[in-house]
Amino acid sequence: MEKEWLVTNGLGGYASSTVSGANTRRYHGLLVAALEPPADRNVLVAKIEERILVNGEYIDLSTNQYPDKLYPNGSQYLKNFNRAPDPCWEFEKDDWKLQKRILMVQQSNTTLVSYTNKGRNPMQLELHPLYAYNQFHDIFHENPITDFHSEVTSNKLTTYPEHGSIPVYTSWNLGRFSMARAWYKHIQLVEEQKRGLEFNCDYYRIGYLEVELQPEEELVLCFSLEEAIAQKDLKKLVAITRNKASRTNHEKKTGFYADLLRSGKQFMVERHSTKSKSIIAGYHWFTDWGRDTMIAMRGLMIADGDKTTSKSILTTYFKSVDQGMIPNRFPDNSKDAVQYNTIDATLWLFVTLYEYHQKFQDKAFIKKQLKVLKDILDWHIKGTRYQIQVTGEGFLYGGEEGVQLTWMDAIVGGKVITPRIGCPVEINALWYNALKIYQSFCLELNLEMDVAYIEVLERFKANFVKMFTNPEGTLYDVIVPHRSSDNSFRPNQMFWLSLPYTVLGKAQERAIFEAIKEKLFTPYGLRTLDQDDPQFKGTYEGNHEQRDHSYHQGTVWPFLLYGYYHSFFKIYGSSVKHKKQVLKELEPLQAHFYSEHGLYCISEIFDGLAPQAGKGCIQQAWSVAALIKLYTEYGLYK
Repeated sequence: MEKEWLVTNGLGGYASSTVSGANTRRYHGLLVAALEPPADRNVLVAKIEERILVNGEYIDLSTNQYPDKLYPNGSQYLKNFNRAPDPCWEFEKDDWKLQKRILMVQQSNTTLVSYTNKGRNPMQLELHPLYAYNQFHDIFHENPITDFHSEVTSNKLTTYPEHGSIPVYTSWNLGRFSMARAWYKHIQLVEEQKRGLEFNCDYYRIGYLEVELQPEEELVLCFSLEEAIAQKDLKKLVAITRNKASRTNHEKKTGFYADLLRSGKQFMVERHSTKSKSIIAGYHWFTDWGRDTMIAMRGLMIADGDKTTSKSILTTYFKSVDQGMIPNRFPDNSKDAVQYNTIDATLWLFVTLYEYHQKFQDKAFIKKQLKVLKDILDWHIKGTRYQIQVTGEGFLYGGEEGVQLTWMDAIVGGKVITPRIGCPVEINALWYNALKIYQSFCLELNLEMDVAYIEVLERFKANFVKMFTNPEGTLYDVIVPHRSSDNSFRPNQMFWLSLPYTVLGKAQERAIFEAIKEKLFTPYGLRTLDQDDPQFKGTYEGNHEQRDHSYHQGTVWPFLLYGYYHSFFKIYGSSVKHKKQVLKELEPLQAHFYSEHGLYCISEIFDGLAPQAGKGCIQQAWSVAALIKLYTEYGLYK
C-alpha cells in the first residue's frame, strides 16, 4: 500500500497507483491524461476491479480501502512485482497463475493493460474498469452531470463522461463486454488523509469484460483518447510499446546509473503551447516550473549529452522572458496566466546556458541569445517586479510582503513561512555568476562588455565577503545592507562553493563546507535548517498548513546533494578513494530509489530528523537530476 509505481507518456500524462492495486491518492489512475500537454491533466480511468473464477469460486485480485475494511484484498495472491522495464504483477495460488502488465504509448494519452494466463489450465477472467472524470487536483464524487454515456460495439466502448466532453475509448482484443452500471462509493485515499485533505472518493463502473484465457493467451485492454489507437491490433501495440520501454540510449551503462537515466526520461514532455520540450518538475502534482527546469535539465539533458532537447527547452524560456524574468511556472490550467514570481530561476538560466555551452560548444546559440541576456541584466540593474534591483554595494535585492521569490517558497494564508526579503546569499551567488558568465560570453565572442556591468562586479567583489561573512566565518543567509542580517544556518551558502565563479577564498570555502557537513548533511540530502535552530521542524507531516510550515525549516532535500558533493570534490579532490566514499554515502538513497515510496523514483523531500521515508512528490526531477549529474561528471558509474 505504501509502494507506488509510475508510468509516463511524454505529454505530462501518466498511469500510477500502489503495488497493492489500491489507489491511495487523488492523483492515482490508470489514465491520467494531459488534455493540453503537459497541462490540463484529468483522471479518466481510475483502476480495474479484477477477479478470476477458479473451480466455481470467484477470487478477487484487486484491492480497495473502504471506511471500515480493506476489500477486496487481492494483494494476498500477489507473488511477485517488478517495476522495470514496465510494471509487472504475478498473481498465483495452487493451480493458477496470472501475469499483469501496464504500459503507456508514448506521445499519446493511451494506457495498455495486458493479462496473460501463465498457468496450465484455462482461466475465467472478469475485468470491471472504474472510470472518473475530474481535474487531477480534485476528488471525484457521484453527481448528476457525469453520466458516462456509452456506445458499445463488439470490441470497443466509446464513453462521453459528460454531455459535450471528449470521448474516452476502451477497447479489447478478447472477450465479451456486458453493461452493468454502478457507483463504487467511499473509497478511502489514505495518503490524502495523511495530508489532512479530503480523502473519500467515488468511481463509476459502466460494465465488465469476461473472457476465458487459455494457457499463454494474452488479453489486452486499451484506454485511449485516440480512436485510431484504440482500433489497432492491441497485441502488436503492446509488443511495440514494451520493446520501446525496454530500449535505452545508454546500452553501455548498467546498474543504478542506467536506471537513473531511464527514470530521468519520465520528466521530459512536449509542451504544445510552445511547440517545444519541457520538464515536469515532479509527479504527481507539479507542472513545468522555471527554477526546477533550469536546475534539473543540467543533469537530465545537458550532462546526458542531449543537445536537441536542451536547446529546445532553453529556447522556450528565452522566448518567455518578460521584464527581465523567466516564468516561475507554467500553470496547471492552460487558460491561466504564466506566473513570474521568482528571483532565482532567471539567474539559473545563465548557469544552465553556461553549462550547455561548456558541453556542446554552441557559440552560434550563445550569440543568438546575447541580446536577451543583456536585457535581463539591464532589468535587474534598473529594477523589475517585486523590488528586484541592484543595491549600491552591487548586491541583488528583492522581495515584498506576501510574495515568495526564492526556492524556499512556502506560503500559507498569504504569509511567507521563510521570509527572505533583502539580499539572499544564494541569489547573490547566482547574480555574481550571471554577470561573470555574461562577461565570459562577451570575451568569447570578442565583444565589449558594458562598463555598467563591470562597475557592478567591482562593487560586488569589494563588498561581499566583508558584509556577508558572519562571526563564525560562514555566511549570513540574508542581509539588508547596513540594516539587518539573518544568521540562520541553511544550505543556501553552499552555492558559493558549487557554482562556476566565486569571490570566496579557499579557507572560507573549506570552513563553509565543514559546517554544512556537520550541521546539515544526511545520506538523503541536506537539511534546510540547523537542528539547533529554534525554528527547526524535524517532521514533515499533517495538513497543508502544517506541512508548509516545515517545508524549508529542516526538511531534507536530495537535489542539494549535487552541489554538496561537487564542493567536496572541488575542495578535497576527486580521488578514487573519495569517489568510493561518496558511493558508500549514497547507498541509502539508492535503496530508497529501488524499494521505498515511488519505485525507481527519488522523492522530493525527507524528514529533517531520522530521514528515511520519502515525503512530498514520489518522483522529483531535480532529485533524480542531481545524481545523474554527479554520476556523469565524476564517472561514479565506473
